[in-house]
Amino acid sequence: MSEQTSNNQILLETDTPSAPYAIGPDPWRAVSAAGLGTAIELYDFQLYAVLAVTFSPLFFSAENPATALLATLAIFAVGFFVRPLGGIFFGRFGDQRGRASILAITIVGIGLASAGIGLLPTYATAGLAAPAMLLTLRLAQGFFAGGELTGASTYIAECSPPAKRGFFGAFNPAFATLGLTFATAAAGITRTILGADAMQSWGWRIPFLASIPLTALCFWARSRLEESPHFRKVLLEHKVPRAPLRDLFSNHRPALFKVICLAFAQNAAGYVCLVYLNIHLTRTLGYDSNQVFWLLATVTFIAALLMPFSGALSDRIGRKPVLRFGFAAYIILAPLTMYAAALGSFPLTCLAVTISVIPFIVVQSVGYPLYAELFPTRVRYSGVSAGFNIATILGGGTAPYIAAWLTTTTGSSLAPAAYVAAAALVGLVTLTTLKETARLPLE
Repeated sequence: MSEQTSNNQILLETDTPSAPYAIGPDPWRAVSAAGLGTAIELYDFQLYAVLAVTFSPLFFSAENPATALLATLAIFAVGFFVRPLGGIFFGRFGDQRGRASILAITIVGIGLASAGIGLLPTYATAGLAAPAMLLTLRLAQGFFAGGELTGASTYIAECSPPAKRGFFGAFNPAFATLGLTFATAAAGITRTILGADAMQSWGWRIPFLASIPLTALCFWARSRLEESPHFRKVLLEHKVPRAPLRDLFSNHRPALFKVICLAFAQNAAGYVCLVYLNIHLTRTLGYDSNQVFWLLATVTFIAALLMPFSGALSDRIGRKPVLRFGFAAYIILAPLTMYAAALGSFPLTCLAVTISVIPFIVVQSVGYPLYAELFPTRVRYSGVSAGFNIATILGGGTAPYIAAWLTTTTGSSLAPAAYVAAAALVGLVTLTTLKETARLPLE
């Protein structure tokens, strides 16, 4: 970093201090504002999964609880099918008009949709209109989320020094994981205060409505963000693409395909090992839901704290070796964790789940900085959004449903581990096609 810049600013690695776009915002400020929105996004999405067992009988006929749960998880999955549309839409505007303004819009859309779920009528009062409205709000969540997490990762990467891009980039998935923690803790606190009956009847609405003040806080922070120096350079040099998607699919298909494959592995393994795990431990194995809430909240909180260290390690030794370790650990630890949980000892389950979070920490923290490094600034927002959100269809929102279906079909509580192992293998194979990107300037 140039000595002519202040300690809380970054100098664009290819420019001189006199360039009008060379000085970027403080990386810590960028991380805080962008990461807060990511936390709220994951808070909203995790709430649905955490509370699916609780409110599924309220939105579908209660005659068959298993069918109601699968229907609720199907709506969870459908929300991911519109994420690529949101990613393409917001990615295009992000590459043409800037990252900061789009990030202020996406978080408002996600927050309003989440609050809407907390206000919905139930099947008993609205009939089929209740699941229809639930589906509509999930689609809205998915559309806005398509430009949120990936836009935040792009913005942070462009505001970070090259030698610390892994470190700062890891804060975005760390905030995302904190969102998982807050959602699980909110469900646990609400259930503890109100009791099981009130939680089942109406208490589940409270965590959804809590997204309103969180969204307002994030919008305030994001509306004050400066644009990234990399985008300002493209803007001032009149190199903003007229058709980012055409450029992306014409000139950057290999990078796009690699992001899809890596993000599929990341999402499939992550959603089974954390999002579906709540359902697996409570519904399939019969553990107390309140104990499971607090177990997962504690584990995800620890994971969030450790992610920046994993990102910093990837700055030192490279993204590829760290990710290789993470995917290999999934293959080993996923079946061991589910086997230990099936033995019926909750203390043993706590130990197994705590250990099994290691690959989640590694893959999440290093994946997001890597995706941004694979594309040039002209199409970075579009490339990361399109690739990552296509992967969320293949291995994100569908993962809890596939895991539940595998367990129901095979009758084995270990069946989801095979899916995790297969997804991780895709990630390992894809890594062999990548060049190392750590510490290199962004294109």
